[in-house]
Amino acid sequence: MVRGIYTGAAAMIAEMHRMDTVSNNLANVDKTGYKYDTAIFKAFPEMLISRMNDDGVVKLPIGSYDVAPIVGKIGTGVEMNEAFTRHEQGALKQTGNRFDLAIDGKGFFVIDTPAGERYTRNGSFLIDREGFLVTKEGYKVLGEKGPLVLKEFNFQIDQDGNVIVNMDEQGERERLTNDDQNEWKRTEKLDRLRVVNFDNLRYLDKQGDSLYKETKYSGPAVDMTDERPKIQQGFLEASNVNAVAEMVRMIEVQRSYEASHKSIQSHDQLLQRLVNDVARL
Repeated sequence: MVRGIYTGAAAMIAEMHRMDTVSNNLANVDKTGYKYDTAIFKAFPEMLISRMNDDGVVKLPIGSYDVAPIVGKIGTGVEMNEAFTRHEQGALKQTGNRFDLAIDGKGFFVIDTPAGERYTRNGSFLIDREGFLVTKEGYKVLGEKGPLVLKEFNFQIDQDGNVIVNMDEQGERERLTNDDQNEWKRTEKLDRLRVVNFDNLRYLDKQGDSLYKETKYSGPAVDMTDERPKIQQGFLEASNVNAVAEMVRMIEVQRSYEASHKSIQSHDQLLQRLVNDVARL
């Protein structure tokens, strides 16, 4: 019976972790580029149950063995193993903002942060006072030649990630009042967005603000120079969280938690009867 209490408590703790994962997914349902997590559990080793008062130990000159009949197995609960991130593509939403970029396919943008390079699918970018393309937190977006310096609004990014700027006849950047590319007199390729991928996406470490960090298990970032995904300018990738499915999962977690709690209460009542009633006899 005491084992049953431990098993029920382990289930309640596991459901608490599962609820934390579901709550985090729902909290980030509108977060651009967010990838939802799934709680993965593993079971403690099962134990064999032998019949009581029938150990039947046979002793031999070289040792002994137990011939007690095995009644069956009993589980000893579960524990949280990991929060597995699902990297399925989110829906692309058109914004019309030329600073918004979305990756259509696999890959990550590379961001330069004070802690080193980080990786993201959130393409909601801005231009800072120095003309750098940055995230909303102020971190610089990297191209293949380094941080992207755009300075003005006269740029376009094609589906291959090439950053194209408009130039006047003297080779200087020219800012047009009309965004129609047909009116661009001369264009020049400034750089190309750096897009990377990893061998084992499941081992990337979430850093917050839609940023990821590589680990020794994920492998180093590999630049996608040949088979690159499409870059969509004026689009953002929405979160891949299904709000309805997460709400259903939250109800399942709550009911499972309540069932484990009732199981512990039942075992506690049986122990109370064992101590107070059976011992009296």
